[in-house]
Amino acid sequence: MLKKYIFLTKPGILFGNFVTTLGGFFLAAQGSVDILLLLLTLLGTTLVVASGCVVNNFIDQDIDDKMERTQNRALVKKTIEPQAALIFATILGISGLSLLWFFVNAYATGFAVLGFIVYVCLYSLWSKRTSIHQTVIGSISGACPPVIGYTAVAHEFDVAALLVFLAYAIWQMPHSWGIAIYRFDDYKRAGIPILPVARSIFRTKVESLIYVVLFAAVLNGLYCFGYTNVFFLITFNALCAYWLYLSIIGFKAENDQVWAKRYFLYSVILITALSISFSFSYQSPAPHLPIF
Repeated sequence: MLKKYIFLTKPGILFGNFVTTLGGFFLAAQGSVDILLLLLTLLGTTLVVASGCVVNNFIDQDIDDKMERTQNRALVKKTIEPQAALIFATILGISGLSLLWFFVNAYATGFAVLGFIVYVCLYSLWSKRTSIHQTVIGSISGACPPVIGYTAVAHEFDVAALLVFLAYAIWQMPHSWGIAIYRFDDYKRAGIPILPVARSIFRTKVESLIYVVLFAAVLNGLYCFGYTNVFFLITFNALCAYWLYLSIIGFKAENDQVWAKRYFLYSVILITALSISFSFSYQSPAPHLPIF
């Protein structure tokens, strides 16, 4: 039974957000890592994200029943009662926000609340079912964890935090569309108006290419504003160059699903490598360019 509750939290998503939170923290820490603060930030963020994922499972029961990859989830199979899932989500959410509020800071807590509200209300309850712009809306919640990590250390929202927020939001467009092309039939069967289904796979490839270029341009701002060093400049652009290459060869792919799976998996590798590289990429002393 415990295993079923763990899978309700979507461990893959938890890992992804764990890594991006780590990246934001490393960038702000400038090589001086407070281990206790890091652990509390990671734990608090993970619990809030887990809460949102459980609520998303509750909301998406009807959709999940139509999709091959989700039709065996516990709430679909009724092996966990919906009321029990909501209680579980509430405990996770309150625990995570309490940790961030009492042991981290108000900035981290605020962005955790923002991410939760966007993911549950604006994405899960509304745009996922009704709007082609669902990915853009959902990207806001996905961009919050690295900012939580950053502000946990910085105690302010500055230019670096803004660039990280924008870049991680932009990254999610080609990342999510890669999944959607790979699982095209699932999304179509469930009636989800994501870009490849609502428009076309070709248009999705065009927009994905544009967003990869935007992602590279925005995050290179960290170097331009003096927050990162040459190691970051070289490493990040090498990673982006290969993602750009995958975007281009996608137009000649003989099998869109095979290409999309490769494209999606590389996006995960890229964001993981990027987040870890921040532990070596800082520029000391960092500039002080606060926004609020």
